[in-house]
Amino acid sequence: MSCFKNLYHDVRAATAIEYGLLAALIAVVLIAGITLIGSDLSNTFNEASNAI
Repeated sequence: MSCFKNLYHDVRAATAIEYGLLAALIAVVLIAGITLIGSDLSNTFNEASNAI
């Protein structure tokens, strides 16, 4: 019976690790996207400012 309990706890830990990795991947993608959009937006505002 204790073998089944240990297996259950191991599966929960593996699931928690997978969720953590997924959250980290999403964070990296969001940071990269915001960085790219931020620099493009900055260039757009600078061009508009120079045109005025």
